[in-house]
Amino acid sequence: MKMVGFIGGGRIARIMLEGWKRAGALPRAVVIFDTNSEQATRLASIAPEIRSGSPAEAASADLVIVGLHPPVLAEALPAIKGHLKPEAVLLSLAPKVTFVGLSNLLGGFSRLARQNPNAPSIVGEGYNPIAFSAGVPEAERHMLLALMVPLGDCPVVEERTIEAYALISAMGPTYLWFQFKELKRLAVEFGLTDAAARQAVAAMVNGASATLFESGLAPDDVMDLVPVKPLAADEAAIVAAYRDRLKPLFQKLTYPA
Repeated sequence: MKMVGFIGGGRIARIMLEGWKRAGALPRAVVIFDTNSEQATRLASIAPEIRSGSPAEAASADLVIVGLHPPVLAEALPAIKGHLKPEAVLLSLAPKVTFVGLSNLLGGFSRLARQNPNAPSIVGEGYNPIAFSAGVPEAERHMLLALMVPLGDCPVVEERTIEAYALISAMGPTYLWFQFKELKRLAVEFGLTDAAARQAVAAMVNGASATLFESGLAPDDVMDLVPVKPLAADEAAIVAAYRDRLKPLFQKLTYPA
């Protein structure tokens, strides 16, 4: 991609830009528009390849990445549709608004992709499923996927699954980080050095995931590998919290926009 334009300079834009910078893979030119000019300026300070610009400049890029929430998206897209190049691709990072909805807001523009990047992309460990509309040619698909490689895994998925990934992989770290933080704090309290505590928690998290999903054992057999379960009495309440919070949110995200 010759130039990447961001409409919206929030958290996801920062995650992607910082991830590309860490990997030495920043696009050759990036222009950012945000209604908060200070936010756009802060992102522009990440690297010389990045600058803040007008909505028209960002929308006239080869790849236009729109990082806006659905209500704002519905207002912003009609305003930029006249600046999109016919050969450009627009990547929406929002749940809920489908290809049909995006195309309607853009006056019929059909070279569209949707993605829900997750925060570990900032260290190249993301899981960032992407869906392409039928209007995106194969060559542009390959170029966009190549751009995403430094951020982590980027499987191509069906559009109908994007909202599920939004709840599980994009928001998923927030369900776990506070637990990792507390385990690390307790490890230090129990006598480990800060470095040893970090290493122990990180290794435990990675190993626990691999054991559950790669050992070939049934989940109940995996959970029986450790006889002492200090939080066993709280498991039902934790599972209920996941279901009570996430199921209504999923229904909200999948309600037609």
